[in-house]
Amino acid sequence: MPRTSATRRLRQPAALALAVGLALLPALGAPALGQAAAAAATERTTWALEPATPEGPDGRVSYRHTLDPGAEITEHVALTNFSEHPVTFQVYAGDGVLTSDGQFDLPPAGTTPVGAGSWIAMGDPAGALAEPGTMQHLEVAGGGTVTLPFVVRVPAEATPGDHPAGIVAAVATSTADGAGVDSRVGARLHLRVTGDLVTALAVPEVVATYVPSWNPLAAGTLRLEYQIANVGNVRLGGTVATHVAGPFGLAGGGTEGPDPREVLPGASVPVITEVPAWPLGRLSGEVTITPVVVGEDALTGASVLVQVPFSAWALPWVQVAVVVLVAAAVVAAVLLRWRRAEAAQRRIDEAVAAARAAAGPPWAR
Repeated sequence: MPRTSATRRLRQPAALALAVGLALLPALGAPALGQAAAAAATERTTWALEPATPEGPDGRVSYRHTLDPGAEITEHVALTNFSEHPVTFQVYAGDGVLTSDGQFDLPPAGTTPVGAGSWIAMGDPAGALAEPGTMQHLEVAGGGTVTLPFVVRVPAEATPGDHPAGIVAAVATSTADGAGVDSRVGARLHLRVTGDLVTALAVPEVVATYVPSWNPLAAGTLRLEYQIANVGNVRLGGTVATHVAGPFGLAGGGTEGPDPREVLPGASVPVITEVPAWPLGRLSGEVTITPVVVGEDALTGASVLVQVPFSAWALPWVQVAVVVLVAAAVVAAVLLRWRRAEAAQRRIDEAVAAARAAAGPPWAR
C-alpha cells in the first residue's frame, strides 16, 4: 500500500504534537517534538530531534555554519524517545525546500538529495559513517536518548551562498484503512559557503485583474498575482507595499503585505494581493519589495528596492448599467405618461365629437 504524507508545523520549541493520519515536519528552525499514534495501538509515540554535542542536546535551535569550499565539519544530533516503549526511527538528511505557502520543509523519505543534503553523511551510535543519502534505521528504548554524529563535507566546487538542509527523524505507522503515514520531526541546517554573496529579489511579472463590486456605490477589487524570486545566493525575506491609482493619480490608494518571511536562493514564493480600487478606466501602480535579513543572518549587502509597475482596465460596467437602467426607467415613465395623456385627450375629443353629433347641425338647433 503506498504511503501518504501530509505536513504540519510546530510553532514553538519543545512543543508536543499529535499526528494521527498526518506526517509532521516542524519549521526546522527550532527543536521540535512530535507524537504519533498507530491505528492498531493506543500507546503514543513522542520524540525529539535536537542539535547536540557528543554528550547530548546543547540547547541550540538549529545548526549554523559558514564553511569554505572543500571544508568538513562534524556535528551531532540527539534523538530522544519520550515514549514508554521502544521505537524504530528512520534518520536521514535532506535538502531544504519551500512549501507552496513559503514555509521551510524537507522532502519525504526516499527522496535522493541533490543539494546540501547530499553533503551530509549520517553516523550510527558507534560513530560509523554511512554514505551521504543513506537512511539510518535506529531503535531507541523507551525514555532513552541516542546521540548520532554526522559530517558535512562541502564540495570543492560548491558555489558561494546559502545551501539549506536538515536532519529528519521519522516513524512509519499505518491508519485503520491500511494507508501508510510517515510522521517526521527535524532539525534545520543553515549552511553558508564563503565567497561573493549576492542579495537580490526579483518579480518577473505582476498580473493585475479588476473585479467590480456589485454595489455601484462601493469600490471594486484589484487582484494582483506574482512570484517573488530570489535571484541571489543568500536567503532573504521582504516587505511588500502596493500602490494603485486611476488616471492623473485620481483615487490613489494601496496596501502593505503580505510579506514573504523567507525566500531561498533559486526559489520563489507566490503572492496574491487585493487592493480596493474604483473603476476609473485605466488603473496603474507598482509593487515595491524591500529585501530584509532573515533571523540571525548577517547583512551581506545593501537592500535594493524592487519596483514592478502594473496596469489594468477597470471599466465601470456596474455603474454604467445602473445609469442605463435609471435612464431607461425615466424614458419609460415619460413615454407612459405621454401615452396616458394622449389616450385621455383622445377620449375627450371622442366625447366632444359624440356630443356634437347628438346635438345635430347648428342650423337644426
